[in-house]
Amino acid sequence: MKQTKQPITNESRERDGRTDFDFLIGSWKIHHRRLKQRLKGCTEWEEFEGTGEVRLILGGLGNMDALTMDRASGLVEAVTVRLYNPVTREWSIYWVADSSPGRLDVPMVGKFNGPRGEFFSQELFEGVHIFNRFIWTVNGPNPAAGNRHFPPTAGRRGKPTGP
Repeated sequence: MKQTKQPITNESRERDGRTDFDFLIGSWKIHHRRLKQRLKGCTEWEEFEGTGEVRLILGGLGNMDALTMDRASGLVEAVTVRLYNPVTREWSIYWVADSSPGRLDVPMVGKFNGPRGEFFSQELFEGVHIFNRFIWTVNGPNPAAGNRHFPPTAGRRGKPTGP
């Protein structure tokens, strides 16, 4: 019996977002900026350099990157896996770093609407349940900027961890 690979499609014929993160494919030098402490009222930023290699996986239904970040505390290695669900037209973004080996973070789930992607998750941080929001903005030749927010409660505004 001969099997042929059929493309996965969504039945509604709405926009297929499986190429949303294709702008990341390749090798990158990355400038990172993050608050030194999460949810502590900290206004001091840590800036550091890094590199990344991003490639497609699963026939285009995902991508993964290997990142190296040169932080003041030492070299950090991390992996991101982004998986696209063509039925829901949403991405699930998983993160793991050598600072917490053997454990993937709770996935951030969301999608792009034009050049802006919003992704959300919930996690337990220092004994408190928090909501995370990560925004990707894709613009012109400098393709992307990310900004992650950690609102501590539903009624209070969170702090961005990047520009």
